[in-house]
Amino acid sequence: MSFIRSAKGLRRQKRVFAAVCCLGILLGCMNTLPAAAAKTNYEKRAQEILKTMTWKEKIAQMFVVAVPKSRADTIQKKYQFGGYVFFRDDFSTRTPKQAKALIQKIQKASKVKALIAVDEEGGTVTRVSGLPGYRSQRFASPRELYVSGGFSKIKKDTREKASLLKKLGVNTNLAPVADVPYRSSNFIYKRSFSTNASSVSKYIKTVVKEMGKKNLVSTLKHFPGYGGNGDTHTLVIRDTRSKSTFEKRDLKPFAAGIRAGCDMIMVSHNVVNCFDRSLPASLSKKVHRYLRKTMGFDGVIITDDICMTGAASFVGGSAKAAVKAVQAGNDMICTTSYKTQYEAVVKAFRQGEISRSQINASVKRILIMKLKRGLV
Repeated sequence: MSFIRSAKGLRRQKRVFAAVCCLGILLGCMNTLPAAAAKTNYEKRAQEILKTMTWKEKIAQMFVVAVPKSRADTIQKKYQFGGYVFFRDDFSTRTPKQAKALIQKIQKASKVKALIAVDEEGGTVTRVSGLPGYRSQRFASPRELYVSGGFSKIKKDTREKASLLKKLGVNTNLAPVADVPYRSSNFIYKRSFSTNASSVSKYIKTVVKEMGKKNLVSTLKHFPGYGGNGDTHTLVIRDTRSKSTFEKRDLKPFAAGIRAGCDMIMVSHNVVNCFDRSLPASLSKKVHRYLRKTMGFDGVIITDDICMTGAASFVGGSAKAAVKAVQAGNDMICTTSYKTQYEAVVKAFRQGEISRSQINASVKRILIMKLKRGLV
């Protein structure tokens, strides 16, 4: 008799367990369906926009250029660049009202709304904060923020940055810095959060999520990680560390940022031997393949300024570097000198050195990102 009661009880428990499992699956589907549907809609809309663009407009969409000193709206009307990067001088020579008006002019001339980007990292790299009329003091470095108030202070700071930038019409921050230096003497140290990879990973996750809530485009940099290397603005740098070293420390913050939903990843100009001995990371197919296939990043990959010594001098000029950057798999090229580079990429495309499918894939990723962040 007791056996019969136990058997019935066991069957009842199984039915309850099955019902709970079904409910869990249903709730899980309810949570994921809206996100999946949104992604499908973004892809569908991006494809529709893509069909309306000429090949020259598609290639222009792959450039983020330094804002011209004059006639920026006229230049945008002619080229239709994917984005513009503003530096400190672009703000210091204008009032906030004038800067906002310039950005609005650029956007009015854009068939597809442009990325308006700045490097507002905090600390030693700030383009807007601290300028008279913009903010009473510069944003502090991530390290300073954490010491004074932990991650709650970092969240608050990220929200304040987003608010300041978006009021001006800036929709993209070329931040946060995901590099993990070794010591205070390293080039990237003052711009970094910590020498500990796990701490940097937590920082990256926190900032990317907060930026996402404000629809401010985030950019992790500088993949696959500077570590203790020098400055590629003026030097050709060769990194001789092992791949296991990268996997144990430098790549962790990038992986955390990818999981958190970062929009873009900026690739450095360091020559990283364990990935590719022959080319800087920004121009290396092997590096881009690792980022896509091994790390699973499906967002926008952008170069550091292609005019920097680490890239341009390595291959014989920025025009050649721009072509190699596209061939390597970059979706966007960041540049302070666009004319020869844009024409070089157009020429390479016409000569069959860059495929149609590659251009379409990159521009589609850019459009999906812009749709996701409400720019289109």
